Parts: sequence; structure tokens; C-alpha cells
Amino acid sequence: MAKEVDIVVIGAGPVGLFTVFEAGLLGLNCVLIDNLDKPGGQCAELYPEKPIYDIPGVPFQTAQEHVDALLKQIEPFNYDLVLNERVELINEIDHEDSRFWEIETNESTKFITKNIFIAAGAGSFEPRRPANISEPDTFLNKGVAYAVRSKSLYENKDIFIFGGGDSALDWTIDLAEKAKSLSLVHRRDAFRGALHSEEKMRELVASRKVKLLTPYLIDSIEGSDKVEGVTLKNFDTNEIEHHNADELLFLFGLNKKLGPILEWNLDLSGKKISVNTENYQTSVEGIFAVGDINDYPGKLDLILSGFHETTLAVQEAYKRIYPGERVPFGYTTSNSKLQEKLGVKEK
Repeated sequence: MAKEVDIVVIGAGPVGLFTVFEAGLLGLNCVLIDNLDKPGGQCAELYPEKPIYDIPGVPFQTAQEHVDALLKQIEPFNYDLVLNERVELINEIDHEDSRFWEIETNESTKFITKNIFIAAGAGSFEPRRPANISEPDTFLNKGVAYAVRSKSLYENKDIFIFGGGDSALDWTIDLAEKAKSLSLVHRRDAFRGALHSEEKMRELVASRKVKLLTPYLIDSIEGSDKVEGVTLKNFDTNEIEHHNADELLFLFGLNKKLGPILEWNLDLSGKKISVNTENYQTSVEGIFAVGDINDYPGKLDLILSGFHETTLAVQEAYKRIYPGERVPFGYTTSNSKLQEKLGVKEK
């Protein structure tokens, strides 16, 4: 059964998270939908340790610290977070004698709303597959994964992690104590992740809690109904080696794609969605685009620009929900009820 919400936000990056705050100020509820396994979008997935300098009033913050601060900021407000799912279909429907949108994900999760906010950054993210393996998704959820959804799945298992970035290093460190055995496989003995993560990984290798296999490349996946083993090619010797394996984690990063957005009959400008600058609504009434996914004259791909855009878009969303009513705008510095909700104590 579809749940009715005021705003469905597609994308749980910084701008999507801030939408919850602005909606909460007006008493609106949201659901955030993201096909990643955690909130934060590109900031959390691609460069969590990268410093951000252009957030007003915050001289320095890593990308992950910025995401954590946004999550803390929206704690007082009513919202749901749906992860590991991608919005596939949107349909305009008649509901309670008015026009609404019905949203359905690839997992058949459904929501009904008057307002859709597309805050998908540069588009939806799809995990990169190993290029030299034919149909690795044959073993998807049967020993092959592109993200860790439950750490308990990897307890006492023979695990192979493929990749050389932050995700590969972080999960190697995190799962090393839980696994029966853990091998990190990379095509070269140099890594793109944070230096302190690489140092921690090499400490685990030295203590024999992790086996580092470089320079290696996956050659094949072995098994019938589930993963039973893997063969690896050694670049130095060109030899093929067999290893028993229960779980394979491919952490090669993400590809950016517009995906199903292309089928929603929205006016596009290249690979971005055209919007007006009055309320950042698209060519389709009730669908807004905020953040890096949108385009208009003078557009700058900055987080702070996305914050401004979604603030104005939420005002329009309120008008669509409560036609004819005045938007209850008020400064947070002078609204005692709001300060109480946010947990602010007067000095």
C-alpha cells in the first residue's frame, strides 16, 4: 500500500538532506529515496575525506562531516529514509479529488505525493562492474555485491574485496575482524584512498589478518547457484590462481547516469534538467529539480546554490499542498516554538 507524504525527495545527498530541514520548518514531511546504501550522495560515497571550504560559517569540513552535520540538523523533523532503492516509475493519478504523483521504486515501494524533488546530484549512481567478467550479476546477492548492506553477512566467511579506493580500504579494515579470511585484490600496489586508511590496511596485512594480492585482476567467478571460488590473474607471472571464496565485494566506484529520469518527459538541457528560477520547478508541474541535477542561466554547481534552490522550491511545495494559504515564513532566530523543536535553549 502506498504511503502518502508531502514531498518525495529523490537523492539523499546534501541538498536532499537540507530539503528535509526546510520542509520541516513549514511542518511538511518527506521521504528520501537513494539507491546508495547510506545517505550523503557523492560526498559520502566518492570523497568522504575531501575538505569542503565554501559552506558559509564553516571554515573547514570534510565531506563526511558535512553529511553528518546535516543529518544532525534534521533529527527533529519527520522524514523517512529509503536506501538501496531506485525510483523507476512516476505516474500522475487522481487522489482525494486532486492531482497527485505515485512513485514506485525498483523494489516496488510506493509513495503518493503532490511534490517530487529530484536532488540526484549528477544523476543516479550505478556501481561499476568488473569489465572482464561476463555477467557478474548472475551471482548478485549469491556471493557477489557492490556495497555492504549488512556486516553480519560477512561473519566467518572467506571474503575477497576488489578495488583501490576509500570504500575498498574502509571495508577491508571494518570486515577484517569478522571474516574467516579476507583478501584485498588490486591491479597495482598503490591506492587512491586516504593515507591513514592505507596505513591501517597495511598494518592488518603485516599482522596476517588481511592478505594483500597485487598486482592481480579477477579472471573468473566459480560456482553454480552461489559463489564457491574465484580465479585471479597475476600480472607479474600471467599465472591463473584458484581461491576458495564465499563473498566477493566489487568496490570499483560508481558511474553517474540519469537513468529513468530520461523517461519522465522533463525538459532537459544536455544531461541536466531545465528549471525556472522562481521556484526551481521543472517543465512538469509538481516536479522540482534542485542541486547539481538542474540547469538554468547562471547555474553554479555548488552545494550552497542547491541549498538556496531547495529553500525556494519547498515554499512552492507548501502552496501546492495548501492552496490559498500564506506560507508560514519566520526567522528561526525569533521563533520560540521552532527553537524549542530544534532543541535550542535561550541564554
